[in-house]
Amino acid sequence: MGTISIIGSGGMATAIAGLAAKAGHSVEVMSRDPAKARALAEQVGAGATTGTFGAAPAGDIVILAVPYACVLDVVRHYGDKLAGKLLVDITNPVAADLTRLVTPGDSFGAQEIAKAAPANAVIVKALNTMFSDVLAAGSFQGRLLDVFIAGNDAQAKARVAAFIDSLGLRPMDIGPLPMARTLENVCLLSLGLLANAIKHTNFSIGVSLHGQAHS
Repeated sequence: MGTISIIGSGGMATAIAGLAAKAGHSVEVMSRDPAKARALAEQVGAGATTGTFGAAPAGDIVILAVPYACVLDVVRHYGDKLAGKLLVDITNPVAADLTRLVTPGDSFGAQEIAKAAPANAVIVKALNTMFSDVLAAGSFQGRLLDVFIAGNDAQAKARVAAFIDSLGLRPMDIGPLPMARTLENVCLLSLGLLANAIKHTNFSIGVSLHGQAHS
């Protein structure tokens, strides 16, 4: 197992860090708030460490687990420290009213991150379509959780898929990076269901394969 660096200390960072440590990965937590990073590393245990916010991440895979509202500033702050890294974008560029995206009409969140990142960093969209409490549980009613992946680099997607599989989740490749726009709209779908139909976050959007029991 490798080292996974997580930038962020909120609910999604906590969920991913917990699953990664349980799966045997070395986990590094980095946050603008060092106290929160230390608290999360201590909560995760399993030898999880903290890194200095803005310093080069130890992991080859770096999870961007901060809100979209600040992720571009975070990526620019790290600058060349992210050169050559595989960046997993889990963000959703959702407006405050939770009914629309804030990205330009001809762009999408993952593309804006790619613009802000070093040219040789690789962006893969993943882990943006489920709520943190569902992800933290690692499964839903005994069924695998589906994690949709979009990216242009086949090798990078394979590495992210292997990482996701190691967490006990089911990776599903949906195509090149522009498909991240679709995944960001899946977040809006989830928020719409939360607000109007389901009224709680204990659900996940997945794929039912014919002949296989799955959500």
